[in-house]
Amino acid sequence: MSLFKDKVLLITGGTGSFGNAVLNRFLKTDIGEIRIFSRDEKKQDDMRHDFQARMPEVANKIKFYIGDVRNRSTLKYAMQGVDYVFHAAALKQVPSCEFFPMEAVKTNVIGTDNTLDAAIDAGVKCVICLSTDKAAYPINAMGITKAIEEKIAVAKSRYSGNTKICCTRYGNVMCSRGSVIPLWIDQIRKGNPVTLTEPNMTRFIMSLEEAVDLVLFAFEHGQNGDILVQKAPACTIQTQAEAVCELFKHQYGSALNSLNSSGPEIRVIGIRHGEKMYETLLTKEECAKAEDMGNFYRVPADNRDLNYDKYFKDGDTKRATIEEFNSDNTYRLNLEETKAKIASLQYIQNELAGVPNLV
Repeated sequence: MSLFKDKVLLITGGTGSFGNAVLNRFLKTDIGEIRIFSRDEKKQDDMRHDFQARMPEVANKIKFYIGDVRNRSTLKYAMQGVDYVFHAAALKQVPSCEFFPMEAVKTNVIGTDNTLDAAIDAGVKCVICLSTDKAAYPINAMGITKAIEEKIAVAKSRYSGNTKICCTRYGNVMCSRGSVIPLWIDQIRKGNPVTLTEPNMTRFIMSLEEAVDLVLFAFEHGQNGDILVQKAPACTIQTQAEAVCELFKHQYGSALNSLNSSGPEIRVIGIRHGEKMYETLLTKEECAKAEDMGNFYRVPADNRDLNYDKYFKDGDTKRATIEEFNSDNTYRLNLEETKAKIASLQYIQNELAGVPNLV
């Protein structure tokens, strides 16, 4: 019997790449029902038809709820009878959040607060909030709002009763909606230059399957208030772009009949609004108390109270003794390793075979 046998799972922002990956993983198991909560009826309709066509025998397990995490009343309705929640709804594009920071606040901050309150009120057993490496030492609006999301989750875990609340923090998810690899593939096919921001910029990379694995690890092994992090590898943006160019070089310029070209040009366009040269998954301060769990790190909640008088008497001498965990000091993939990791993705295999991808 699995942990999800006959249970009801709700995914906020469920029409996105993560929601699709969860459905592909879970639909054929003994889970009872998966509720997709989002505000875009067109994406819900596309998802409904896709899974009815591909998995007709289990597609009836999916239930669709129109709503918005900004609206607590729609969450309250959708949470009735729910056992578990994966909170994936977010504004996640760094430049757009820079231009419209209050929109990021409404979704990433207020939306998280609404989701957790609705889950606690409904007696949900466990909520996993999806966060990002941009929440560690944040410099942009997206990262700042996701950092506040984490703080809200940890704060609410202190009085959440029987509802366990954990966060997962991960790096760039390859081929997720709005990510750079699908853009590069489109540029290659049109015979256009492949644009990258800064060649030496490094990023953690992981697949959608690994993102789901991290959430499931947090679900099974996380304790209330934890932040869970996967030990992901990284590569430079230059290496990633070269890997995609090599995989799709035979499709270069097909739309323009330029098959005699030597291949895609890589053009540097400069760092976008709010971008860092490297990302951090664990800060130095978090490393001081992080628990090594093999392929993952666990950062327990700081459950001290606000009475600091005792520290004047007893003291607290523990300090960070190890470096932060960032995309510059983690394992760096070379070109062949990056190419193999990208080529292993189902999205890439579909694109190479000419099979349409839903996300």
